[in-house]
Amino acid sequence: MRRRDLLLGAGSAIVLNDGAALAQRVNKYAEQLQNGEFNWFPERQPAGPILIIVSIPDQKVHVYRNGISIAASTCSTGKPGHRTPTGVFKILQKDKHHRSSTYSNAPMPNMNRLTWSGIALHAGNLPGYPASHGCVRLPMQFSELLFTVTKLGMTVVIADEHSQPSSVVHPGLVLGDYARNEFAAVDVSLKKAQYSEGRAKHAPQTSVVASSAGRRITVFEDDVAVAEGGFTLAGGKRPLPESVHTLVGSDPAKGDLKWSSMGYGKSDRDDLNREIRRIQAEPAVREAMRRRMHNGMTLVTTSGSATTATRTSRDFVVIDGIY
Repeated sequence: MRRRDLLLGAGSAIVLNDGAALAQRVNKYAEQLQNGEFNWFPERQPAGPILIIVSIPDQKVHVYRNGISIAASTCSTGKPGHRTPTGVFKILQKDKHHRSSTYSNAPMPNMNRLTWSGIALHAGNLPGYPASHGCVRLPMQFSELLFTVTKLGMTVVIADEHSQPSSVVHPGLVLGDYARNEFAAVDVSLKKAQYSEGRAKHAPQTSVVASSAGRRITVFEDDVAVAEGGFTLAGGKRPLPESVHTLVGSDPAKGDLKWSSMGYGKSDRDDLNREIRRIQAEPAVREAMRRRMHNGMTLVTTSGSATTATRTSRDFVVIDGIY
């Protein structure tokens, strides 16, 4: 497997100080990757929550930290009859030396499990087209590097379109029209969570799922539902888009929370910032979110029904119904 180190490599005269310009340059370079190749530049954004996006049409995996692209790789997803499911997933298990319990004890090095029924990111053969039984196969060296930055509970998006995150800013606490003076409590919660995460081997990961089909919103810690309630939706009967929003920081001076947001699946996602603002959750749900906020927290919106039909008792999954 080869790694391309040309962009911003030794002796490069390219200087890109703006984060958006850098991300654009990285994404353009990612499009040039040939089968088995990848790039890996974590120094472009040294800190912050990580989001992994798998694009089935492109057969590419993109890694973003705090909304900035830090890596990209070719991959091989599910072949006909074993299509890789699309949607939003959480890493449920990590195993560096995993072997398949379904397919003849086949090795699955550097495995990041996405479902308990067998879908995972792992090293494997890349023939240049979809060829797996549903997993996302990666180049060996890339899978080793990726394994060092993933953690339980983090978000992986598998999309059936060309997707990348955009920046979304929301005043005060998301899912509520909070006054500016209440932002201080949110910011304190966020800082406390960041402090504890740095000292815990596995700090719980918070995920929030809002379904416009049932007007229900659920707060998860890892794969356990800890709060649930209803919400109202401004803007008439228009359903929520299929989207995922990752909390990447706050700006106390402005009273803003900053999110890295993207759509998944085939949906209209012209203005994700506007769509977040449509949601007004019940007070108990907002309070459950406030107490559990941390960088890397995810908010998932879906037009589908986010019930036990889209997840098992041990499995956090929101999908488009093909799985």
